[in-house]
Amino acid sequence: MATTVTQQGAGRVYLLLHGGAGPQSVAPFADLLAADGTARVITPTHPGFAGTPRPDRLDTVAGLASLYRDLLDRLDVDRVTVVGNSIGGWIAAELALLHSPRVSATVLVNAVGIAVADAPVTDVSGLSPVELSRLSYHDPSLFRFDPAALTEPQRAVLAANRQALGVYGGPSMTDPTLRERLAGVTAPTLVLWGESDGIVGPAYGRAFARAVPGAEFVLLPGTGHVPQLETPHQLLTHVRRFAETAGG
Repeated sequence: MATTVTQQGAGRVYLLLHGGAGPQSVAPFADLLAADGTARVITPTHPGFAGTPRPDRLDTVAGLASLYRDLLDRLDVDRVTVVGNSIGGWIAAELALLHSPRVSATVLVNAVGIAVADAPVTDVSGLSPVELSRLSYHDPSLFRFDPAALTEPQRAVLAANRQALGVYGGPSMTDPTLRERLAGVTAPTLVLWGESDGIVGPAYGRAFARAVPGAEFVLLPGTGHVPQLETPHQLLTHVRRFAETAGG
């Protein structure tokens, strides 16, 4: 199927997978990653987000992972470092389990997807954008959100994003089988976690890292659920270092 994809830069290849906030939540980081001319950044929009069409048959995170495996094949790229935030991290984990020879390393950034009894994913389905912002940032005052300032097209995009997120992730944003299946991941994996994440806290992140053989866990200070927006240069340092050392 046709997939909306943005590409920029040249060099080491990164596949950047956005979370529930949509592609605009990773667009500035994609610019930053490609800015020095050493990276080719591929940023797809998950079908259904940002007003894009979604086939009825595409309704699971595993389906998205298969879609992006095929995308890498069509683009004929190798030694790809996959970077995913939130549900994008879940997609990245499922993609790692497909063992594509094109993927050399995986970076999970405040990912959701596993079930952790003593550290559940916060249910954000009924939260207002303002409430969601309070849980998403270490310092929400720097990311003030005024719903009244939204245009009708912007409201429509937000509604589409929420609907698509619910289709792919369900009400719990977890797959009860994923945690055990992660034992099958063989690609080098880095798990990055904002220390102030109010949606999935550090205990959840550490459980994610323990589930992946040999995974490295790094806690990001002064950061919430979306490091690519709140502390992008800190995130960039870790992503580049891991891609260069573990990605071949």
